[in-house]
Amino acid sequence: MPIDAPETEIVDSYRVACDGGEGALGHPRVWYEIPRDKGFVECGYCDKKIIHRDFEGKV
Repeated sequence: MPIDAPETEIVDSYRVACDGGEGALGHPRVWYEIPRDKGFVECGYCDKKIIHRDFEGKV
């Protein structure tokens, strides 16, 4: 059975929040700072990959 790839989101800010996006079924809101040399961060709860727009298509 194939495993779905984690969700990705392109953002304009290096400081981002993730709450799972599912309302009551999500997870606690957590804040992340995207490393400027790496260009992305992965949520520790839901594995969403949050990519800064400057790195879109490069990571």
